[in-house]
Amino acid sequence: MKWTAVVFLAAGGCLMNTALAADYPQAEISNGQIHAKLYLPDAKTGFYRSTRFDWSGVISSLEFGGHNYYGPWFTKQDATVRDFVYKDADIIVSAESGSMGPADEFQTPLGYEAAAVGGTFVKIGVGVLRKADATPYSAFKKYELVDSGNWTVRKTADSVEFTQELNDPATGYGYVYRKTVRLTAGKPEMVISHSLRNTGRQPVNSKLYNHNFLVLDGTMTGPDYVIQTPFEVKTSRPPNKDLAEVRGNQIVYLKQLQDHDTVAMPVEGFGAEAKDYDIRVENRRIGAGMRVVGDHPLASVALWSIRSVMAIEPFIAIAVDPGKEMTWNYTYSYYSVPKGN
Repeated sequence: MKWTAVVFLAAGGCLMNTALAADYPQAEISNGQIHAKLYLPDAKTGFYRSTRFDWSGVISSLEFGGHNYYGPWFTKQDATVRDFVYKDADIIVSAESGSMGPADEFQTPLGYEAAAVGGTFVKIGVGVLRKADATPYSAFKKYELVDSGNWTVRKTADSVEFTQELNDPATGYGYVYRKTVRLTAGKPEMVISHSLRNTGRQPVNSKLYNHNFLVLDGTMTGPDYVIQTPFEVKTSRPPNKDLAEVRGNQIVYLKQLQDHDTVAMPVEGFGAEAKDYDIRVENRRIGAGMRVVGDHPLASVALWSIRSVMAIEPFIAIAVDPGKEMTWNYTYSYYSVPKGN
């Protein structure tokens, strides 16, 4: 079954007025409590084919308890946009930033600085890319895709396993990257498990984060939301004092975000153990929450939110020597919250 989305294409630097319907390869999974739809990676027909986010595990919707946690946080796409822009009531996003759900990005590419202009470098979960010029790497720039590797997908009733095998002889980077999105039997829980086996001759060192584009029932970001951590939150760049504030181990919103309002900050205060990778987001008006737990220590955490989306972004360090393998997991729990508390 395929989900029909409305996509706005750019021509001559302007948005086309006609919305074109497009069918993207997709899989649906369920464990009886959670029903989820995932886009599948495809270099020609996939929903996400750009060079910022990991192509695997893009979740277009996840329904539990009468609530939908994921979906588009933007209204249009335009290839001429750098990241995203506002235009009247619309939020217009670039191809690079136009992902959704718990979207992974291996933020540090492999071999970019060493590559000559015209040479290649590697973005895990994307493929081999070409270095266009001598400017520093930017996640918001579209790079030529030289090789997306070999993607395979295995689906069961409650899981989808994605595997990307890639080898770039020019740089010496090669890997087998596997991600499995699985709904736990008998629980309102989703586990996203990863493995990265280094098959090349170069060590793999990167920094990975999950963007966690939360658009819970399409509610506006504001005082209904509370973010909670197991540690006392610190920040070196406090948010706008009229929009949000830190209260102990919580981040709370003081007003509903409107127009161009943004709440963004580094979230600090966590320790060196994996137990601090335990973050809850609750919406107390609609009575729904999400908890995400990782099994590796946090390298950093960021919060970014605008009126249409709330994104808490945990980072971990990725380091895999040739011939070695690294594994890591995220566990998402979805639950009900007493309304108004």
